[in-house]
Amino acid sequence: MTLPQCKYMLKIAYDPIYSHPLPAGHRFPMLKYELIPAQLLHEGLITAENLFSPGGLAEEIILWTQDKNYWGQLRDLTLPAKEQRRTGFPLSATLIERETRISSGTIDGCLYALEYGVAFNVAGGTHHAGTNWGEGFCLLNDQAMAANYLLNKGLASSILIIDLDVHQGNGTAQIFENNPRVFTFSMHGANNFPFRKEHSDLDIALPDGIGDEEYLQLLKSTLPGLINQQKPDFIFYLAGVDVLASDKLGKMALTKAACKLRDRFVFEQCISNKIPVQVSMGGGYSPDIRDIVEAHCNTYRVANELYF
Repeated sequence: MTLPQCKYMLKIAYDPIYSHPLPAGHRFPMLKYELIPAQLLHEGLITAENLFSPGGLAEEIILWTQDKNYWGQLRDLTLPAKEQRRTGFPLSATLIERETRISSGTIDGCLYALEYGVAFNVAGGTHHAGTNWGEGFCLLNDQAMAANYLLNKGLASSILIIDLDVHQGNGTAQIFENNPRVFTFSMHGANNFPFRKEHSDLDIALPDGIGDEEYLQLLKSTLPGLINQQKPDFIFYLAGVDVLASDKLGKMALTKAACKLRDRFVFEQCISNKIPVQVSMGGGYSPDIRDIVEAHCNTYRVANELYF
């Protein structure tokens, strides 16, 4: 696909609803969703014009990806307590609105990526949500929903999902296991959550403690050939920063510098092959939230440098 010649702008989906209130002591770092855009605005990388607030989603679009009964239990707040615990979040109407608007932001981001080459969602990367389940802080699968949107609207015919979160994209793998138009690639910790893995089209399971050089070499030896083989006309990138050595859930040993090089390499492949890319941020659980925010902001900095 040839990217349009136009005035490029980095478009970023964000709304205050992303930072959802949680019980005291909850381990999910919701604050990062406020801090990432605040930091980008503070350093002048973006202005308010770069940010857009996503709306809701038509139920028809949700049901292109999510099971009707499962979605009904979320919508009506009747999801069984055991399944609520599996998601990691207390169920509420505001939470469900948050989840639908995050997915809407990823869909809108795809449309901006088709126009500008790249677009971001401050949240998203909810790759543990399968067709009829949620788990691991994921209730609706935003990138899967957006991929189905592009396919059903005739805006893409071959999609590659690059999932570099430390955890396997099990929900995404399950959703597209029988769909040859979507190729799922997950490079993740072998001994990490989810402990029952699904089968992506390509899984690279990494050992605990893997460092910068080995990680980057694996990515560089895999991704160009994969893109050449699959010839996608749209790419989704899940840019989790739970690969950092500082991450309390990650079990890897990457530096922030290597994480930034990872992002650069992915974007360079998208640019050299003229393929639009939508980026969702995925996980990050370092004890010092400044490490999380800095690593996530690096992804935006690299994209801004390369595209704009």
